[in-house]
Amino acid sequence: MRGLMLLLLMFLPVCGAACAASLRPMTTLHGPNVYVHDLFDDAGPNADRLLGPGPEPGGRIVIEAAQLDAIARQFDVGWRQASRADRTVLEWPGHPMKKDDAIEAVRQAIALAGAAGDIDIEMPGFTPPIVPVEAQAIPIVSRLDYDRGSGRFSADLTITGESMNPIDTMVSGQAVEMLDAPVAQTRLLPDTVLRAGDVRVARVRISLLRNDVARSLDQVIGMQVRRPVAAGQPLSLKDLVRPPLVQRGATVRVQLSVGGLSVTGQAIALDAGAEGERIRVQNLTSKAFLFADVTGPGQVRVTPDAGSALPTLPARYDSRNGQ
Repeated sequence: MRGLMLLLLMFLPVCGAACAASLRPMTTLHGPNVYVHDLFDDAGPNADRLLGPGPEPGGRIVIEAAQLDAIARQFDVGWRQASRADRTVLEWPGHPMKKDDAIEAVRQAIALAGAAGDIDIEMPGFTPPIVPVEAQAIPIVSRLDYDRGSGRFSADLTITGESMNPIDTMVSGQAVEMLDAPVAQTRLLPDTVLRAGDVRVARVRISLLRNDVARSLDQVIGMQVRRPVAAGQPLSLKDLVRPPLVQRGATVRVQLSVGGLSVTGQAIALDAGAEGERIRVQNLTSKAFLFADVTGPGQVRVTPDAGSALPTLPARYDSRNGQ
C-alpha cells in the first residue's frame, strides 16, 4: 500500500507539469491564420506554431475534442481532453466593406480612362465583400473595360488591407454624367412666381436635360411658371415667363414724354404685360387706343413712335348694326 502511495506521489508532479495548458473555449482571431496559442492557454514552447488558415472575415469554425487532442499531442501541449464535449470556437469578426469606397475607386479609374466632368457610378448588382472589422480595406481597380459612349463598364476589384488576405471580385455598371441644375423644391402650380425657397440646385443626369433647361438660379428666380412642375424636375426656360406687372383690364398710369414735356394720365390695359413688354391700352379721356411699354407695377409709358393700336374686333362683329 505504501508502495502504491509513493508511486502516485511520484506521478502527480509529472502530470501537473505535463497538463499545465488549458483549453480556450472561444477565441477572437485578428488575422487569417490559426496558431496553437489560439486553442490553448499556456501552450508551451510550440505556442506560436502555425496550424493553418482560419475562417473568412465574419465567419467561425468549431474544433471538436478529437482534433484538439490530436493537435495537443502533435505539438507537445500539456492538455488532454476531459470529455468528448470539449470544443473551441474560433471566429474572425467582419463587416461589409463600404460600398462608397468601391464606387470611388471605380470613379477614379473611369476618370483616368477619359470620362469628362462630374459622374455618378451605378453598380446595382454589387454586394460588398466581408472584410475584417479592424482592417482598413482598400479597393484597387486592376482591370477596367469602359465604353464612354454608353457609360457601361466592367472592372476587376482587389480589396487589400493589413492582416487580411486580398479579396478579388468583379463589378459592373454604368457611369452617368451629371450636371448641376435648378430643380423644383416642391410641386409648382401654374402662375407661381419663383422665389429662392421654391427651387434648389441638384445634380441631374445630363441625358435628362434638354437644351432649353435652366442651368443657374439666376435664370429662374423671379420668373413665373406657365405649367405644373413636379418636385425634383428641372425647369425648362420655355415654360418660364416674366411675371406681369400689368393685368389685363386693370387701370394703369400712363406717362407720355415728348422732348422736355411729360404728361400723365390713366388708361385701361387691354393686355397683360411684364416689364419691358409692349401692350395695348385705351386712354380713359380720349378713348384712343395706343401701344405702351410696361415700366412698373400698374405703370406704362407711351413714346412718340409707339403709334395707335386699333382694338381687336370680336370674331362675329357685324358692321351694319355694330353688333
